[in-house]
Amino acid sequence: MLRLGILFIYLSMGSFYASSALAFDDTLVVNSRTLAEDDFLRGNTAAGTPVTLRGNLSGPEGVNKLPVVILLHGTDGPGSGAVWAWERFLNSIEVATLSLDSYTGRSLTQASTDQSLFGQFTQIDDAYRAADALADHPKIDATRIALMGFSRGGNAALYSAMTRFQKAFGPSKARIVAHLPFYPACNFQLVGELEVADAPIREFHGTDDDWTPAAPCRSYIDRLAAAGKDAAMTEYKGAIHAFDSPRNPARFTDSDNQTSRNCMRTRWMGSSSMPRLAALSAIPTPVSNSVQAHSTTTLPQRRHRLL
Repeated sequence: MLRLGILFIYLSMGSFYASSALAFDDTLVVNSRTLAEDDFLRGNTAAGTPVTLRGNLSGPEGVNKLPVVILLHGTDGPGSGAVWAWERFLNSIEVATLSLDSYTGRSLTQASTDQSLFGQFTQIDDAYRAADALADHPKIDATRIALMGFSRGGNAALYSAMTRFQKAFGPSKARIVAHLPFYPACNFQLVGELEVADAPIREFHGTDDDWTPAAPCRSYIDRLAAAGKDAAMTEYKGAIHAFDSPRNPARFTDSDNQTSRNCMRTRWMGSSSMPRLAALSAIPTPVSNSVQAHSTTTLPQRRHRLL
């Protein structure tokens, strides 16, 4: 299977800033919903508040039935530098992209300073709904859709592979053939987490990432691989969070930003037979000594129950 390497990224940087001479650029309407975390984890398909999202669908002109990558932004929102860069690169190699905006329809501009504003699983359902919306577009091949996400969006690209979530909420008209999470937090231990769709999972992380450290992702990907799943992780030595973004927020100090590096959610069994999760924050640890200055704020100590 395809394995993106550091050489590939370096050689491709020139194309990040070039666009196809002939390209289409459409606005795609995506009808999604805002689900409470309990409802999502219970698989409650009747719950949620309807919301209309939009995404920028672009690709080479004159080519029909294109493969498409859905790009899922992080908590910095739809202005994400990583989304911008990958959109331009993928279009240059005749791959369509949908840069999905999960914020504006919800009257959000960012969630970096308050992660509770944006549900941890919201983008998974958004991605599924976007896949179905793409199936109705004449230029798109609905059997060749990949999910690529960054930071919080990386979590969505990763956990959207779980069959439990796909059975409850997954697309009915489209097929997701690859999951490409970039520097997600991997800070969940979910019931059924090793039961994933028959599609490759390729995770990418910097070894010096102290916003969403690589270790939890390495552990999860190793567990998936040990279970016989098509999952692999590529780590880039010395790279920090959002290493592929020309507007990398991790290069600057922002005392208001929250990270989840000390927040791990793990499953437990309550008095009923329904599996639950408890969100537990660890004691904050100092930021690692990196070349750049990083945010130092972690999520506040909290304990709550999720299924």
